[in-house]
Amino acid sequence: MLSYKDLRVWQQAIDLALGTYRATETFPKHEVYGLSQQMRRAAVSIASNVAEGKGRWSDKEFRQFLFHARGSLLELETQILIASRLEYLSGDCSKDLQCQATQVGRSGLLNSLAPRAA
Repeated sequence: MLSYKDLRVWQQAIDLALGTYRATETFPKHEVYGLSQQMRRAAVSIASNVAEGKGRWSDKEFRQFLFHARGSLLELETQILIASRLEYLSGDCSKDLQCQATQVGRSGLLNSLAPRAA
């Protein structure tokens, strides 16, 4: 049986979280409890929800946690855009984070658990 650690989407989400932490280290001091904290929480939430869902008993429960992970991913993508427009992130850093987020979002895992048409 596969562990959540074996899931490519979880591995990519971990990389995204690490990249987010590194990127937000350079944010202005006044953002310590603002945007940088929100971005970090959203990024951590993606991988955490995948892991928690994988530990559930049914595909239905797993699917619900994947939806939560997707919501956190969309939240993070929005926050990356805001940080970029505020010039807290360089253009390259913003592009890198958006690219990583896109990879996580393109995972076929969520689609593979979609309810089957009757």
